[in-house]
Amino acid sequence: MRLTKLRQKLTDKGLDAILITDPANRCYLSGFTGSAGVLIVSQDRALLATDFRYYEQVEKQAPQFELIKLQGKFADLLPDLIAELGIHKLGFESKNVTVDMHQDLTDALPDGVEFVPTSDVVKELRAVKDEGELAALERAIALSDAAYAHIAEFMQPGMTEKQVAWELESYMRSNGAAKIAFDIIVAAGPNGAMPHARPGDRTIQPGEPVVMDLGAVVDGYHSDLTRTVALGESNGRYRQVYEIVLQAQQEAIEGIRPGMTGQEADAIARRVIEDAGYGDKFGHGLGHGVGLVIHEKPGVGKLSDQELLKPDMVFSVEPGIYLPGEFGVRIEDLVVLRDDGPEVLSRAAKEPVLARR
Repeated sequence: MRLTKLRQKLTDKGLDAILITDPANRCYLSGFTGSAGVLIVSQDRALLATDFRYYEQVEKQAPQFELIKLQGKFADLLPDLIAELGIHKLGFESKNVTVDMHQDLTDALPDGVEFVPTSDVVKELRAVKDEGELAALERAIALSDAAYAHIAEFMQPGMTEKQVAWELESYMRSNGAAKIAFDIIVAAGPNGAMPHARPGDRTIQPGEPVVMDLGAVVDGYHSDLTRTVALGESNGRYRQVYEIVLQAQQEAIEGIRPGMTGQEADAIARRVIEDAGYGDKFGHGLGHGVGLVIHEKPGVGKLSDQELLKPDMVFSVEPGIYLPGEFGVRIEDLVVLRDDGPEVLSRAAKEPVLARR
């Protein structure tokens, strides 16, 4: 089915075949998870070229692809492959091919063959998830939910950000994660005003907000979850900001529909935050697609492309407010877009304050 959809795109673009060099796209189309290889997909052939390290792996993971056994540079085989496949227009992934690779491939092209740059051909297919992908995402999301439930009981004032981050990573790895989805964020107090803060040696103080952003990779698919909590009684301004962010998230989830652009979806939450007087404190987009990589299509932000949101797209909804020198608040859930709006996949509790003795 995935190859069928790709071949239709080749027809639409007037291409005889396409080279796939992006690792996630290669995995999506073939099932091959190795770190090196090139796909060539034409209307009636699907080939995977890789070196000795992966011959057996290709045979197990990608049986529908013909294995091309590389013993040198891929460019050296390209002329014979082009002749064999009858290619006149060959597409390549312009966002992934380096200048050096492009030069090698161009030099290898026979006369009369056109090398055509393409952008996001496979990524557009990946944006709409099938049932198997949704099941894998749900397993990854369930693990990050469980990790958050664990840390909500474990975390105490006096622990460092690094200690909390390691406990989250250890829990996810011990309970089924192949790896963490990205570097975990644990940012206490004023550190939370930096959206991508790194965990440090800061000691978590009673009552100060702590932003935690975490995710797991299960069966190749990523989860992404953010919660902000205070340990013990907190000040009134934090509570006020938390409620604004929560309202922005809820209104976005209630208002997003298929056929909107990512910009229109972003505007729903942004309007709530702007009306509350914090518009300049929400500097990132509302969300991003999640799947084989942690950030993929669709974009859901004020600077996103004008692509339309479609049913079965999975993306984050994560508004935030960041007050330098004070604290930050971000609340993030993953949703799958249905015909009547988003279905929230994350189940982790949203508690602005955790009671501590």
